Amino acid sequence: MAAVQVAGSLLGGPPRETPREPPLEQGSGFRRLSARLCALRPDDSSSGRTEIHLLFDQLISENYSEGSGVAPEDVSALLVQACRLVPLNQNHLVSKLCQLIHHLLNTLQVIVDEQNLDFLLAYTISAIQQCSSWTHMQILQALAALVYCNGSKCQKYLPDLLGKGGILMKLSDLAQSDPEVRRAAVHCMANLCLSVPGQPYLEEPYQNICFQAFLTTLQAPKSSAIDDITFCMLLQNSLKGIQSLLNGGKMKLTQTDELGALLAVLKKSMFHGLPGLNIEMPTVLYPTPLPQYDGLPPIKPQQSESSSSRPTVNKKKKSKVKPKKIQQGEEEEEEESSGEREVAPVSGSGRRNLHKGDAQCAPSQGVQSLPLAASGAAGKDRVSSPFSPSSWKRVSSSESDYSDAEGGMQSKVRSYQAKVRQGALACFLSTIKSIEKKVLYGYWSAFVPDTPELGSPQSVSLMTLTLKDPSPKTRACALQVLSAILEGSKQFLSIAEDTSDHRRAFTPFSVMVASSIKELHRCLLLALVAESSSQTLTQIIKCLANLVSNSPYNRLKLSLLTKVWNQIKPYIRHKDVNVRVSSLTLLGAIVSTHAPLPEVQLLLQQPCSSGLSNSSSSTPLFSPPDWWKKAPAGPFLEEASVNTLKGSSEPCWLIRLCISIVVLPKEDSCSGSDAGSAGGSTYEPFPMRLEALQVLAHLARGYFSTTQVYLMELGEVICKCLGEADPAVQLHGAKLLEELGSGLIQQYKPDSNIAPSQRVPVALVVMFWTMMLNGPLPRALQNSEHPTLQASACDALSSILPEAFSNLPSDRQILCITMLLGLNDSKNRLVKAATSRALGVYVLFPCLRQDVIFVADTANAILMSLQDKSLNVRAKAAWSLGNLTDTLIVNMETPDPSFQEEFSGLLLLKMLQSAIEASKDKDKVKSNAVRALGNLLHFLQPSHIEKPRFAEIIEEAIQALISTILIEAAMKVRWNACYAVGNVFKNPALPLGTAPWTSQAYNALTSVVTSCKNFKVRIRSAAALSIPGKREHYGSVDQYAQIWNALVTALQKSEDTTDFLEFKYCASLRTQICQALLHLLSVASASDLSCIKETLELNGDMVQSYILQFLKSGTERDDTGAPPSPQERDQMVRTALEHISSVQALAGDTSKRAIMGFLEDILTVYFDSSGSQVALLGLTSR
Repeated sequence: MAAVQVAGSLLGGPPRETPREPPLEQGSGFRRLSARLCALRPDDSSSGRTEIHLLFDQLISENYSEGSGVAPEDVSALLVQACRLVPLNQNHLVSKLCQLIHHLLNTLQVIVDEQNLDFLLAYTISAIQQCSSWTHMQILQALAALVYCNGSKCQKYLPDLLGKGGILMKLSDLAQSDPEVRRAAVHCMANLCLSVPGQPYLEEPYQNICFQAFLTTLQAPKSSAIDDITFCMLLQNSLKGIQSLLNGGKMKLTQTDELGALLAVLKKSMFHGLPGLNIEMPTVLYPTPLPQYDGLPPIKPQQSESSSSRPTVNKKKKSKVKPKKIQQGEEEEEEESSGEREVAPVSGSGRRNLHKGDAQCAPSQGVQSLPLAASGAAGKDRVSSPFSPSSWKRVSSSESDYSDAEGGMQSKVRSYQAKVRQGALACFLSTIKSIEKKVLYGYWSAFVPDTPELGSPQSVSLMTLTLKDPSPKTRACALQVLSAILEGSKQFLSIAEDTSDHRRAFTPFSVMVASSIKELHRCLLLALVAESSSQTLTQIIKCLANLVSNSPYNRLKLSLLTKVWNQIKPYIRHKDVNVRVSSLTLLGAIVSTHAPLPEVQLLLQQPCSSGLSNSSSSTPLFSPPDWWKKAPAGPFLEEASVNTLKGSSEPCWLIRLCISIVVLPKEDSCSGSDAGSAGGSTYEPFPMRLEALQVLAHLARGYFSTTQVYLMELGEVICKCLGEADPAVQLHGAKLLEELGSGLIQQYKPDSNIAPSQRVPVALVVMFWTMMLNGPLPRALQNSEHPTLQASACDALSSILPEAFSNLPSDRQILCITMLLGLNDSKNRLVKAATSRALGVYVLFPCLRQDVIFVADTANAILMSLQDKSLNVRAKAAWSLGNLTDTLIVNMETPDPSFQEEFSGLLLLKMLQSAIEASKDKDKVKSNAVRALGNLLHFLQPSHIEKPRFAEIIEEAIQALISTILIEAAMKVRWNACYAVGNVFKNPALPLGTAPWTSQAYNALTSVVTSCKNFKVRIRSAAALSIPGKREHYGSVDQYAQIWNALVTALQKSEDTTDFLEFKYCASLRTQICQALLHLLSVASASDLSCIKETLELNGDMVQSYILQFLKSGTERDDTGAPPSPQERDQMVRTALEHISSVQALAGDTSKRAIMGFLEDILTVYFDSSGSQVALLGLTSR
């Protein structure tokens, strides 16, 4: 429906100067004419035809303005009546009627209802079949308006329209002599493909028919019979049709040739009419096999592209852009025809009427979509994204109404060519969204630039448009497509690697990808300097942020990020707020990618004025180099940064910048185009402040050593944010607090490599959290109107350093605990989940874990959350229950038995019951539920086990663990279940070895240790089998033999895996199995020796070689704990040998001697190889 675009433009244009009449008066003309038309009866006389002609003319010329009061059903009824009055043999009347259909449906934005559509479609199809060919253009326009958004209701007419020999198929064929008719037919097909959400799509066979027709149209060269503008409109309609199929029709491009053909025509159309460029494309583009996805060797696809005529930016001439009057419905055309692109940017002089493309924002940065800058722009200039449906969905069939008043025909043609390029880019964006990333990246080299060889021209790519296209909207579209390609490309780009520069016979694929990344950096930075349009500048910076977020800088040579860093710094003070926000987004991407990077660490330590004071015509500077110094120094800053933390001689300019953005009033120099700021606000716009807070959070996460200098000042910033009225600012303040708290916790972890002198002193941390708890944080926790803020405040409160919590004033400690226990009753699931997790953190605090009342209160709160309907709440509660039971085990190991004695047996029973139920839940809950079960069974005292009501629950709990080990669940679940069973074995009060469940538990573990695909689970099961400390715990002789044989089999199969990722655990698995075998030998009884001897006779050499490996080479720390030292390892063998030698063998049994000989041989070989016999003297003389 071609002219709907015009109607949309009219509706979205500036208000009329003349006052509107009341709706009733506006619609009265239509109703009067409609009544006259409905009163007529079919009349073939000359006077009757004249009257109908006159009525049609009056209806067409009637003024239908916005809010005309004309009902859609009245329009449909009028059109049906008009069709009844016009016989098909009256060509002129049919032509006039079709003009009326087209005009009314487009002007009044009417979509015909199904019943009337049926009649009108039948009429128009018959008209095409019976009327003269000169009427076909008007009939097709009417048909396009009828089927617009009605494709799903046209099912019974699709064979006539799209079937073999269908009307649209014939009229859109390349053989069609009239180019206007052909274009109108393609337009009808495109409107048929446009689907409405919630309605059925076009059937797949017809989708394929239309797709092939559009593809053929795009592939066909321009014939001499068709003028440039009609050809552009034909291409636009075909691109619109394909985009509708991909978006609404959910068409899948599964065939390589089909996708390759589409990408070839899209690449060709992307450069349609670009000055100075004429490329020849193959019919089909073929992908490069990607080794990181499918392991195939890389092959560079052959592309037939001629780019020798590609112009350079510096050769472009500036042209004067005259001020022009915007025509209604033609803003885009006028904007596109505004002349060649200016190379040298002029601050704040970007083109007007540019659609801002925010759809492909860097996802990890969370930038909010912003309104357009308002500097000098009227309401009509605030238009949609380049790829929003409204911007080109309804392409007018009367585009020939274009006004040539200012640009002339050449300007008009350039405008239409730019719209083709934009349409191709929009279609490409839809294609990207409809195919898998690994498929898309096979075509990477066709659309993304590579560093050209010396002397050879660069291939044409999306960057060619970004750097060369005269239309800022097209440049923005190209950048949006490039952003979509880069988004999620981390896995593809991860193989990139810079290598030495010496020449090779071939270029590795990893080097090609690295070269492409470097070229993208170079081109985008060139575009950044050359761009004059603020909206396109925003897209360049967002694209850079996507590139930075996905590039593997840890595998690339230094300086890439430094160049980006230095060039983006001046844009932080740009007059356009969108540019400023995206600049902060980019800086946030730099400090969050692969953090911490040494290159970024150096950049953060640069002097504050570095890169900000060197004024240049190519970079927009708006403030003196000391603007950052205006941030207030809080009362704690000097104490925090000077007295306690040394080594930071220069303030971090980025932190100072972000603090000033959050807390200082905005400056006049950059307030002219501040979209998004509240009326009368004295601060920077909210998006700027939120982005600054996000950058601070990224710095706290990745570069805490730099951030910690500002701890107290950042505390004041957080208090200010939490005290504001806007929930978004409060939320970002809470997130920053959480990151700072987590950074402090990381510093004090036992495995931290930060020297104690470099850590933030505990006294300062206490001061920091006292400030938080005396400030607005408690109010944020109680703000039930904003549950997301409450949840974030809970997360922040859980990030308090345990050492600092114990030193807080007692009333502040009580405040934290009371608020968390109270919030656990919240009806909001986000708050409840965050509270459950926070309680699970607090219960591990050394100063709280021996407080029986607190532990009991926490247990009751967690058990209540375990019953919640929300899976997320139950998962967090199960994790906290696991932590709480860890606390029970820690308290068991203290000399003071008072905690065990005072802890309620009834509460233990409830915890066991809840954990058993949770072990039947989803994997996210189950993994921690079984951990809790193991700890609880380990904690049970003899006084509990003796009670009858515990006997049944213990049996049920152990059965739950056994079944979890054996089921095909997630690796983490089975690992935790094996760990839990090992914990059960540690409780000497349980009847291990005599209880019926003993054999079931051992059978489950031996099954896993020999057959589980995951080696970490095998390791954990072998560790569990080596825990029982006495022979009687292993049960009968047969049970012992089964365990021994299973471990030998597991040792034999320790390298049998088809999963390459499991090989790295082979050594750890063998170590654990060897330890388990030696442990079994050290507890063996006389009746077990014959079984051991039989196994050694069969597999002795294999077992001996692995035990020798175990003795000679240590293994890395794994999830079973620190590996034994060399002395501990050979002590295990000696302990086993001493135990076997002390066993009273049965009469005539030679097993004892054979086993001793086996162990002595191991020690002899081991000590011989290490050159020491001393350790053997005592054993060999025995």
